[in-house]
Amino acid sequence: MANEPGWLPDPYDSTRLRWWDGERWSLHVARGRTVTTAPLEVVPAPPRRRIPVWGWLLIILAALIVVFGIPRLGLAVALVVLVTALIALGRSTPTWLRLRSRTAAGAAVAGAAAVALVTFALIATPGPSQQQATTGAVPLVSSDDGADTAEPESTFREETVTETIPFGASTVEDPNLPSGQSQVTTAGQAGERTLTYRVEYIDGREVDRELVSDVVTREPVTEVTAVGTYVAPPPPAYEASGCDPNYADACVPLSSDVDCAWGTGDGPAYFDGVARVVGTDVYDLDRDNDGYACEQ
Repeated sequence: MANEPGWLPDPYDSTRLRWWDGERWSLHVARGRTVTTAPLEVVPAPPRRRIPVWGWLLIILAALIVVFGIPRLGLAVALVVLVTALIALGRSTPTWLRLRSRTAAGAAVAGAAAVALVTFALIATPGPSQQQATTGAVPLVSSDDGADTAEPESTFREETVTETIPFGASTVEDPNLPSGQSQVTTAGQAGERTLTYRVEYIDGREVDRELVSDVVTREPVTEVTAVGTYVAPPPPAYEASGCDPNYADACVPLSSDVDCAWGTGDGPAYFDGVARVVGTDVYDLDRDNDGYACEQ
């Protein structure tokens, strides 16, 4: 009961409110905005609590799991109760579980979820027969003549195999590399893959092999080779003739320095004759600047 004073539902008549002074019920009652007085009545004994529908369902689930060992059916019923309780909690409706309050709906959700988790754990945990099938152990059987004979023992084992992945090769054109030449710009590197097999043995002899995983643990690196495409242009006509294009009417040789043959220069090349300057007098052969080189 609340400790603070206030208008609360009348325990004697649910259609009205009665004033609670913090310790006991008063004579004041209210319907809507009208306040009157009404004598206190003898509070009837509270009805005996009955187990709700969802409570019976959870008890049945526990019996199915513990007594009869039927966890799969128990899990199915638990999921039905869980979904229905969630609907009742979200929509605030009693549903067929008769959940009369959000508190009851929350309790049903928690109980059904707990039972579902327990049954799922029981299903996921292999029993003795499942463990026996996993290990491949086969019990001895008795033959008609009383002698014990053993079936071939089947065992499984995982084996890992590493394989090399060859690298590929590609070429690219390089305009800076002379035509006819090539060079490796990226070295190729082989990759690696790991294969995992599930191998079955009977009496130590392999009878079956199944690939369960294929993982590339290192990617291969493609080898790249550059192929030259550069072609040098042909030399100018004057270079082919060996004559300097700055002079005409005579062939002044191409050299680091040219002197007139009749002078005192030290070469290394000499010009014997007279040539007309048509460009730049690179060798200073026209000392009098009249437009003719090596003119005496």
